Amino acid sequence: MAELTGEPLHILLIEDNEAHAELVIRGMRDQQVANRIHHIMDGEQALDYLFHKGAFTDTAKNPRPNLILLDLRLPRIDGLDVLKTVKESPALRRIPVVVLTSSDAETDIAKSNDYHANSYVVKPLDFKTFTKLMKDLGFYWLGWNAKPIPD
Repeated sequence: MAELTGEPLHILLIEDNEAHAELVIRGMRDQQVANRIHHIMDGEQALDYLFHKGAFTDTAKNPRPNLILLDLRLPRIDGLDVLKTVKESPALRRIPVVVLTSSDAETDIAKSNDYHANSYVVKPLDFKTFTKLMKDLGFYWLGWNAKPIPD
């Protein structure tokens, strides 16, 4: 596990709602489950980050994440399209992607599964539950979950 070997952990948070992003960031940092959280606000920038294009060509400043937290309703490129692109890419497909969204629509859940999301989590409406969820997600995905070996 990266956190046991001293390697920094990186989470890519793709979320256009600033309040939700702040809750995620606080929840993860309060539990010290990540050394670095990269927050991107739209799908186009997310793909640029992941494929090291545009403003994100410096791989030292913009490393591949250990985990992607992905909202579905994003500007420019929809979260489902981001998910599909990530999981179709041989270089990215092993990165765990947790869909973290307010949508509990069956079609969104089905498409996320079709596109190989590693998990689908509906954001709770109340602050306390949302904060606990972020802590639990961080511990699970960055602590307990066995990570695949990169290609």
